Amino acid sequence: MLEKIQATTDFIRTRLNAAPEIGIILGTGLGDLANEIKAETSIPYQEIPNFPVSTVHGHQGRLIFGELSGKKVIAMQGRFHYYEGYTMEQITFPVRVFRQLGIKLLIVSNASGGLKADFSVGDLMLITDHINLMPNPLIGKNYDLIGPRFPDMSEAYDRSILDLARKVAAKSGIKVHEGVYAAVTGPTFETPAEYFYIKSIGGDAVGMSTVPEVIVARHMRLPVFAVSVISDLGVKGKIVEISHEEVIDAAAAAQPKMTKLVTELLKEVAL
Repeated sequence: MLEKIQATTDFIRTRLNAAPEIGIILGTGLGDLANEIKAETSIPYQEIPNFPVSTVHGHQGRLIFGELSGKKVIAMQGRFHYYEGYTMEQITFPVRVFRQLGIKLLIVSNASGGLKADFSVGDLMLITDHINLMPNPLIGKNYDLIGPRFPDMSEAYDRSILDLARKVAAKSGIKVHEGVYAAVTGPTFETPAEYFYIKSIGGDAVGMSTVPEVIVARHMRLPVFAVSVISDLGVKGKIVEISHEEVIDAAAAAQPKMTKLVTELLKEVAL
């Protein structure tokens, strides 16, 4: 894996004119944030050595490098999922490469099912912790040069960045919730019983991504900030039939709030 990380990093560096400071992973229906980046380079995943290819509608599948709120960023417009048939190593490979490129902060977004009674479709939830119900991406050989065999996860989501995000949201008039994100494999949406179970073990939202990338980032001691768009509700009395297209639409409707939160946050982040 080390050779693959280095080869991919070397390739991407040939297309960049500066080192990125912040990595961004844009989830389902949230790729439009990339339009706010003053793009200097755009690379389709198909052209990047060792990169998987997005197969899910709503994930455009390109890497964008440029400037956002005065910071040099590298953004994935579309991510990879376990349910697509990729391995955990493949799903999290871009995070390894981003770290090798020199990023100092990873920002992750997703669309998720909300489990709290006061959630509404289109709300934003700052992720304060997670419950991993997927295979752990660190199973297998550990590379001590990258991170420890048993990484600490007591602060998976950086508390100082969360504090800053709260202040930015309040200043910008953006309503945000906070909560615990539970990660499942998908690709089926949850049954009512599964929603109840996830809520009973401490989940406030549930989705099919994010946690593998966060675990790998923390393995490399990379700070993380993550936010969910509530795209459907897993609350008793509010559970209705849902489709992927409706998830995309709900996430897209929340795009202005997400864009403002992230762009304003980056103005305030000190790296």
